[in-house]
Amino acid sequence: MLKSLKTQNWTRALEISRAWEIDGRQVERNDAEPITVVIATNEFVAEARSRELNERTIYKYRFLFKQLSAFCDAEGVRYLTELDVRLLRRFRTTWKDRNLAALKKLERLRAFYRFAVSNKWAETNLAKELKNPIVEDRQTLPYSHDEMFRILTAAETRIAECQAAGRDNARRLKALIFLLRYSGLRIGDAVRCDTTRITEGLLRLYTQKTGTHVHLPLPEFVLNALDSCPRMSERFWFWTGNGKLSTSVGRWQGWLLSLAEDAKIQRLHAHRFRDTFAVSLLLEGVPLERVSILLGHSSIKVTEKHYAPWIRERQEQAEADVRRTWARDPMALMQSKASLAETNDTQAIQEKRELAN
Repeated sequence: MLKSLKTQNWTRALEISRAWEIDGRQVERNDAEPITVVIATNEFVAEARSRELNERTIYKYRFLFKQLSAFCDAEGVRYLTELDVRLLRRFRTTWKDRNLAALKKLERLRAFYRFAVSNKWAETNLAKELKNPIVEDRQTLPYSHDEMFRILTAAETRIAECQAAGRDNARRLKALIFLLRYSGLRIGDAVRCDTTRITEGLLRLYTQKTGTHVHLPLPEFVLNALDSCPRMSERFWFWTGNGKLSTSVGRWQGWLLSLAEDAKIQRLHAHRFRDTFAVSLLLEGVPLERVSILLGHSSIKVTEKHYAPWIRERQEQAEADVRRTWARDPMALMQSKASLAETNDTQAIQEKRELAN
C-alpha cells in the first residue's frame, strides 16, 4: 500500500522510509504523535549531512545512535518522549568510553537533544542533567630528538629488511611519519590528505570560517618522501578512497605501534608527532596564537590548556635570553662592577667591625 510521506525533500523522504523499515512499521506520523527515537536520530544525521559536517564526525553520531537504538530496544522504548533522565543515566552506564572520550560522547548526546528541543520533540535538554565525567588531562609528551631518530631508523630498517610485497607500505609508513611530524596533522587528516592539498611546497591545512586558507610549508625532505612513496590511489598516498576512513586509520596506527619495539619507545602514538610539532614551534618562540591557528584549534585557550608546561619553558627561555643581553650591555656591566665593588666594601667594613669586637 502506498503512503504519502508528506514532504517534497528527497533526502527527508529517504530518511523517513529507512526509519520505518528499521522500526518495522509503516505508520504515518501526525503532529500529535510523538516522534520515534529512530526517526529523530535519522533526521539529526540528515541535518548533519546537509550542514556538510566532517564524515568522521557523522560516523561518531551514527555510532552513538546505534547504541541508543539498541538500548531503547532492550528497554522497550520506542518514542523519544519515553526517555527520561533515569533511562539516560542507565544508557550512559553501557558506554565503554572513559575520560575525554566519554565527555565527547556526552556532548554529542546533548547536541542531539538540542536538535530535538528546537524541533519541539522534547521539552528540555535532558542530557544536560547528566554530569560530566571526571577527565584527566592528557599529558603532552613530545618526542625527543633521540626518539625521533630511533623511530626513523626503525622505519628505514623495515624498508630494507621486509619482503618485496610489504616494501611499498613500509615506504609509505616512513612518509606518513614525516608528514605527521612536520605538519601537526591528526592521523585521520594525514591519512586522507590528498595530492591536491600540496602546491609549491605548501600544505593546505584547512579553511577558516572566514574562507581564508591556512597553509604550512613542508621541508624538502618531507616533500621528497611523499613524491617517492607509492600512492594507494591516484589522489591519496595512504588511503584508497574507498571503504571507511576509520578502518584505514586503524591499520596505520597498528603499523606505527609495530615500530615501538624496534625503536625502544613504550608510548609510540601518532598524536605525539602533533605534540612534537607544536612544542618545537613554541620553544622556537613562535607566538601562541600562530601555533593555535596551525593546529586548527577552535580557541587559543585550547592550545594553552594542552601546552601550558611548554609555554612556561618558553617563558624561562625568554628570561634567560634577556639575562644574556646584560653581558653585552656597557651600562649593565658598569653598574654590575659598581655594585660588586660596593658589596666588597660593605663586606670589608663588616669584617673590620667583627675583628674590633
